[in-house]
Amino acid sequence: MGMEDIVRSALSTGPSVTREPSSDFEEIKIAVIGVGGGGNNTVNRLKKLGVKGANLIACNTDRQHLSVLDEGIKKFLLGKSVTKGLGAGGFPEVGAKCAEVDRSVLEAELAGTHLVFLCAGMGGGTGTGAAPVISQIAKEQGAIVIAMVTYPFALERARVLKADEGIQKLRETADSVIILDNNRLVQIVPNLPMNQAFLVADEILAKAIGGLVFTITQPSLVNIDFADVRAIMGNGDVGMIAVGTGKGNNKVEDAVKGVLENRLLDVDFNGAKGAIIHIAGGNDLTLGDAIHAGEMITEQMDPNASVKWGARLVPQYDGRLEITAIVTGVTSPQITGRSLERNKKKGAEHEYDDIQIIS
Repeated sequence: MGMEDIVRSALSTGPSVTREPSSDFEEIKIAVIGVGGGGNNTVNRLKKLGVKGANLIACNTDRQHLSVLDEGIKKFLLGKSVTKGLGAGGFPEVGAKCAEVDRSVLEAELAGTHLVFLCAGMGGGTGTGAAPVISQIAKEQGAIVIAMVTYPFALERARVLKADEGIQKLRETADSVIILDNNRLVQIVPNLPMNQAFLVADEILAKAIGGLVFTITQPSLVNIDFADVRAIMGNGDVGMIAVGTGKGNNKVEDAVKGVLENRLLDVDFNGAKGAIIHIAGGNDLTLGDAIHAGEMITEQMDPNASVKWGARLVPQYDGRLEITAIVTGVTSPQITGRSLERNKKKGAEHEYDDIQIIS
């Protein structure tokens, strides 16, 4: 049965199909882990959006920031004996040490987890230093790890260098590293108040994670399941994420344009190796619109790229289309090339070994 036949069958039966629980099948365990202030903010937004089907976890060295997060988020204060809950001070080596100190606690928490979304801001201390360690722990527990991180503004200088090193370390342990570049916010939403501009990236991360979790755990017209994520995101290397919306007669074209032009990473789609495309529409969503949107997004990718798309009906979306696209195996001259070049010069040594914390 071809893809069009599958979608046509789903459209005719609607979302009334339910998944019967059975002891013969293993329930997928998903965790979303925010590391550091930026990652914690993303997890907190997911909680506010009411995302279900995933364990929400916040890890930080800053006790005060953890205390302001919503109830229902599991909170871990990393390295209490190291930083006394006062943060990593912008030093990645301290953030890494704090995660190592609590390795056994993190191993117990992630035991049996199938899929981990790891959210962090690159360039600071806790996110940059602890995220690669937590990624490694999750991989050792057998999970597929998708790191979703933000990249600092160019004017932040030292944070940019730290971010490059942190991303390189994440690439060594995570299956895919999805990067959102804050510099692109200046081009996409230059006139928004600063707090709202930062929320744009946060909302895109939250929406992508929420959409994937929903389609993995809940029935949709066309499902994206764990096996699809593992096949496409496993060893996907550097990737990007974008969300586009459209309304009215040109909703498909406008939504695709939003994905292609408003992506938060300057990347080249040529030769991209994989994509997960999630399409949400109202009861007027047609097979033709869904197919056309997917074709427009993937036309520049490798002819043999692994592509999986899912479709979901949202009653209040009549006349509207929303597309979330995650594309892996992309190249970015701003990030990928620079990180690779630095890694070649420095070698593969682990910078966080033999750390001494002086109190």
